[in-house]
Amino acid sequence: MRRRSRRLDELGGVSRRTFYRWREIGKAPEGIRLPNGELRINRSDLEAWLESLRSAA
Repeated sequence: MRRRSRRLDELGGVSRRTFYRWREIGKAPEGIRLPNGELRINRSDLEAWLESLRSAA
């Protein structure tokens, strides 16, 4: 069983697959893929993206 990301928990229960799908279609911030396959997103990019979602709501 995969460990759930703390950041995904902050998105209100959005699944990992949903978040990756949003990235695929350009609706989520870009990130950096590490050699071990994990994804890292710059905190300021993530916070700006979350704020844009709040503003649009």
